[in-house]
Parts: sequence; structure tokens; C-alpha cells
Amino acid sequence: MAEAVAESISSGRHLLVQAGTGTGKSLAYLCAALAAGETVVVSTATLALQHQLVAVDLPRLVEAVAPILGRKPTFALFKGRHNYVCKHKIAGDDEEDDGALEGTEELKWAGQQKSFAKQVQRLFDWANDTDTGDRDDLEPGVSDRAWRQGSTSATECVGANNCPQGSDCFAELARSRAREADIVVTNHALLSIDMMHGRTVLPEHTVLIVDEAHELVDRVTSAARAELSPARLRWLAQRGRRLIDADVADQLREAAESLENALNMAGERRFPDELPAPLTESLHLINSACVKATTVLGTLDAETKKHLSTQQLKAGLTETQTTAGRCAAPSADDVIWAEPNGPQLVAAPLSVGGMLSERLYEDRTVVATSATLTLGGKFDTVARGLGLPDDGEDWTSLDVGSPFDYRKQGILYVASGLPRPTASGLSEETGKELLRLVEASRGAALGLFSSKRAAEAAAELLRAHVDFDILLQGEETLGSLVKRFKEEESTCLLGVMSLWQGVDVPGMTCRLVVVDRIPFPRPTEPLTAARAEAADKAGRSGFAEVSVPSAAIRLAQGAGRLIRRTTDRGVVAILDSRLETSRSYGRFLRDSLPPMWYTTKSDSVMGALGRLAEKQGEQKVNS
Repeated sequence: MAEAVAESISSGRHLLVQAGTGTGKSLAYLCAALAAGETVVVSTATLALQHQLVAVDLPRLVEAVAPILGRKPTFALFKGRHNYVCKHKIAGDDEEDDGALEGTEELKWAGQQKSFAKQVQRLFDWANDTDTGDRDDLEPGVSDRAWRQGSTSATECVGANNCPQGSDCFAELARSRAREADIVVTNHALLSIDMMHGRTVLPEHTVLIVDEAHELVDRVTSAARAELSPARLRWLAQRGRRLIDADVADQLREAAESLENALNMAGERRFPDELPAPLTESLHLINSACVKATTVLGTLDAETKKHLSTQQLKAGLTETQTTAGRCAAPSADDVIWAEPNGPQLVAAPLSVGGMLSERLYEDRTVVATSATLTLGGKFDTVARGLGLPDDGEDWTSLDVGSPFDYRKQGILYVASGLPRPTASGLSEETGKELLRLVEASRGAALGLFSSKRAAEAAAELLRAHVDFDILLQGEETLGSLVKRFKEEESTCLLGVMSLWQGVDVPGMTCRLVVVDRIPFPRPTEPLTAARAEAADKAGRSGFAEVSVPSAAIRLAQGAGRLIRRTTDRGVVAILDSRLETSRSYGRFLRDSLPPMWYTTKSDSVMGALGRLAEKQGEQKVNS
């Protein structure tokens, strides 16, 4: 892999690399990046991988290559501005009222105010002592609400040249270090913002390495998403009343009421055609109120305009007016829908493939890597989603395999005798098969469920029939649940999507991974529905083009929880017969999974799990 990455950097040809868990892919691409002698940006999807790169891998590698290169390469972590404490905000008199921002009454916070005040005071004390201002260096941490009292976003920042604390700004100092570094580690969210702002956010570079590349499309889509909520409008109204004009603030508040009423009437739905009249009317009111407020702001004197609160109000008004315009007259590439939770009106791109094609690869070499880049054994589907041309002229691919012998280490069991799943819960037949598997394994099972309802039903069933502990996501913090699961040999952990990736539990405390059903996306989810509809209208299959690839990636990530080390052994059990019986997508999904030994014979699997449990018991006795 290191050789392939080095060749890609040298030739300028983009590269897709699939590298299984345990391959050491971060070491491979970092070695090639350090040897290139060019500025390289590494983008990741998770904080865990960011931490591994800057705290473990890079410190070791720069020491190792220094004698060869004749110098010690440098590296830096590049984060968004909101991750750093704002000295201007700490020193000034700009007081946030997050109750208004969240759209709640002050009484909601009454029982939490004491704790909140202590957190804010600790944050301010720390801000006067810290050398980095980085939120990750504040221990113990504080809530998001408390952190907002001492931080600011990029749109709200008055700018280093206008800020009295600009020369000492933690975010600017961090960016300066990043501009001088050989390797810059960032995240997909900032990479997305950089693309949308014409490559003006990240330091100049000639090589981009995208790790956890299977997440990039969703992260870019999220970055391009815009939301319009009554709560945000009320916050603007409160700021407007305090900073500029009561009449303007009243207009913003009236617009908020209008939007809330229109959203309540609309309910949860997508708008493939024209918006309902009440929503259209509310958007016009929002636009008019924002224009009036912005005009009043423009009449303020120069010194007042530099004030942080004024800058925040201006940024909020601009963003709100832009989003209202986008929703009122959406482009053909936008999907508009209403969400009841909030409530809010949302706009998001139907596809980001065009944006990626135009902006991701321009003037730089891109290496994209992940443990799940092939679907059905091919790179084509993922490459197309990442905006690469079908002809493969500008890119090449490599599957470096895995250090694991999957056929010897793992069994893929599909319960082909179970009826086709219909409801979102747990059927009686599926529950019985789950119980048989867990009893044969004597616990040590990770249950991955497609819905909270199914996970809760499984927990209730198992707790009624087995003696070992059953942990359920949501009953404790996820970190504490995973910690217990790692340390307690017969414990079972059950949960939903956030457990499908990122959970690393090597050893025999996780010898059984159970998936209740194929994780197809919800067909009524607005973006899924819109993308499938567009594919159907173009004469293709929306289900095959949208739902099946999505399920394949999720399923591969879930199955990947089993084998984490060369010594691991176990079973991935999928309680959805369609993986075996479906002629249209069953084989495609199986080919997207690690190549474990495949069977549909229940008794063989129960016997294998029993032998693994016995072996674990013998090892415990001998130790």
C-alpha cells in the first residue's frame, strides 16, 4: 500500500485503496506522505482516528524518518474555529442566551443553572491558563451549551484584523502552525467547507489523503445542508431587540411564529414540487425581516460593527436569508423537506458527486482509503459516488487484502429459514434464533439492530432467559457500555447504528456479532426517497442504485466488528433470510462482506459457538 500511495503521489494519478482492519493503512499512507517531501493533508471522519494519527502514529514516524530525510518533519492538527476558545468573547461583555437559541423557556434550565454556571466559570478560568485553547485539552470537558459561552464560529468571528485579541487568537495560531507543517490532519467536515469555499480554508497542499473515505459523501452532504427553524429566528429577534431596533425584532418574531405554524401544518414530509402556500408566505416574511434588520445594521458606526455580538447577528441574518431564499426557489439539485423535531425546514443537495468531481480533485492528487471501498467486490459504485469517472482514466484502485485469514477465523451465518422480516421490531421467530445463538455462545455477543424498538425487545427477551448481563445502548453512556463489554467476558451489548462502526473489541469477549436485518435506509427518509425517485425516472433502479449500496457499506462495517486481531475467532449471524434468498441483491451483499466461511446451517453454527465458549472457559481455568 505504501508503494502504491507513493506511486500515486509521484504520477499524480488518483488512487482508491481498500485495506482491511489491522492492515496498518495509516502507517502506509503516512510513510509515503512523509517521503514525498510535499505538503500533505490527511482528512478523517472520526475523532478517534484523528487522535491516533497525531498522538501515536505521526510522533513515531517523524522520529523514524528524521535520519533518512536529514530533518524532522512537522505535523499539525487543523480544526474548525469553534473548537477553540475565543479570547475576544472571554474578555468581552457579549453574553449569550442559549435558552433563546434552543427555543426553550428559561424555566427549562432552572434545575441546571447551578451546574451550568460552574462549567462556564471553569471554562473561563481554563481559558486564562491554557496554551492551546483547544476544547480537547479541557479536562473534564463541559457541555456544548457551556462551551458556546466561550467560543465562536467562523461566520460569527469578527476577523483577526478587526479583533483586539487577533494577535493572540488560539484558532489563528493553530492555523499558522498548520500552514507551516508537512502533514496536516483535519476532518471531513472542514474538507467539505474548504471545497465549498473555493479551497480557501485548508492550507495550500498538493496531496490529499482521505481516510474513512466511505464516510465522505455523507459528510459533504451534511456540510451542504441548510436548516431554517423558528428557534433560530427567535434568537435573532432577541439579539435584534438588544442591539438595534425593537420593531425589527418584532418582525423577526412574527416570522418565527409564521414559520412554526406552517411547519406544524405541513408535518413530516418532503416537497418534491411547490411548497404549500403557508410555508411560501412565511419565507417571504423571513426574507423581508432579514433585509430590514441587515439594513439597520448597516447604519451602525464602524466601531459598533466590530463588536462580536453585532457580527454574530449579522452572520445569523445573512445565513437565515440565504436559506430562506434557497428553500423558496430551490435548484433542481436540492431536496426540501420539513422535520417535526425542532421543527425545521431543511434543504440538502440531491447528490454531491458533481461537486466532488469538480472540486475534490482539482490541482492535487487524492488518495482515498477505507476498509469498505468495494461493493460486490468492485470499486465502481464507491468511485462513482466520490465523483470519479467511470472510465477509470484518471484513477486506479488497489485492494491490499487483510492480515486476517477470514475463512479460518470467522463464520458468516445467514438464518435462511426465518421468514422475511416485515415489522420494525423483533419477530417471535427471530427472537428465538437470537436466544439460541446467545445461549450457544454463552454471551460475549454484540447485537446490531436496525431500530431502537428491536434492540429493546431483544434486551427484554434475553434478560428473561439468560443469566449473564445484557447491556442496552441508551441505558448508560456509550463509552461506559463498551468498556464493560470489553472487560466482562460473558456480557452482551445491544444497540443501533452508532455501534455498527468504530467499536473495537478484540478477543473472546466478542465472539458473536448478530445483525437482526439488512440495514436498508428508511425509504421515506427524504434524501433516500429523492435519490431513488431520480434514478427511477432516469430508467434505472432506485432501490439497486441507492438502498442496496448503502446497506452493503453498513453491513460490511457491522460485520467488521468481529475480527479485529489475528487471534480472534467467532461468528457473524445475520437474521435476515433475504441475504440468502434474494436473487437480485443477496449475492452482492455477501460479496461486500469479509470473506468468512459461509453457511446457512444453524446446528453447525451453534456447535462452533459452543466450542469457542468451552475453549474460552478452559483458557480462563488454566490462567
